[in-house]
Amino acid sequence: MNIKSKNKQEKIKLIVLSAVVLAFVLISILAGVLFPDSWFANFIESTIGKFFNLYDFFANNYVTIIESVTIAFFIWLITLGLRLLISVFTRKNSRSETVAVILRSMMNYLAVVVAIFMILSAWGVETKTLLAGAGIIGLALSFGAQSLIEDVIAGLFIIFENQFSIGDIIEINDFRGTVLDIGVRVTKFEDMNGDIKIVNNSDIRGAINTSADLSNAICDISISYSADLEKVEKIIHDNLASIKEKIPDIIEGPTYRGVQELGNSAVVIRIYSRTHEKKKYQVVRDLNREMKLLFDKHGIEIPFPQIVVHQEKPKE
Repeated sequence: MNIKSKNKQEKIKLIVLSAVVLAFVLISILAGVLFPDSWFANFIESTIGKFFNLYDFFANNYVTIIESVTIAFFIWLITLGLRLLISVFTRKNSRSETVAVILRSMMNYLAVVVAIFMILSAWGVETKTLLAGAGIIGLALSFGAQSLIEDVIAGLFIIFENQFSIGDIIEINDFRGTVLDIGVRVTKFEDMNGDIKIVNNSDIRGAINTSADLSNAICDISISYSADLEKVEKIIHDNLASIKEKIPDIIEGPTYRGVQELGNSAVVIRIYSRTHEKKKYQVVRDLNREMKLLFDKHGIEIPFPQIVVHQEKPKE
């Protein structure tokens, strides 16, 4: 049997089942009309008909139903207004946006709980009973959902301690990504490949916020041992200002930091600058390019790796 035939059979089964359920409900509601004064009508009305007597249900409870709908509408309206206020007052920076996300999430949960309590109260359920039931449920959750509580508490600490915000770049163990969303229970990160990683808040330990300050963008470039080091340094110093103009993403620098390493076949010198974390790697690429062009312009050799072989002279 192919997939198309199987899907067709599933649809037929669904239609038949829906028709049976609809017929059952209609018979339960209209038994007194279709079979007046019969034992069948009396049996249906005294048993399952009680559950489907919608007319009597609305006739006897229309005031409570209207009250329930009004409560749900006003709770939704108040929640919408609060969400708009949060959006208006949290547009300045990433931290404000992060706080707004957590506030909206908590407000949604709170609105649902308040609406349920008020609607049940409108139907005659005592508030003391509701609170007692909520206490029992909370006690059960405290034992059965400890990880959930840990995630919520950890999420609140992340927000109020300003550990990181939406848009920051975070390193956790071997993972590095941008914070997309901080929720009550989980935090979402996006890596450089566009993949989304979802981490429980309680599992975020030892995170490194690389966006908390400017990041280092370093260019290490080699020159030959035979090159005049002082001349090379003067050329670099004379062109640092023009390199900065060509790479506007550099916030601090660039500066010449001296000889980084005396390698096997070259002297490694370092150019140092600082920029935003998101632009660090591009600034490094741009620095490499500008230094290569500068060295080509002034005839400064960037040596290849070399191996010096000493051949012993034959004895006479």
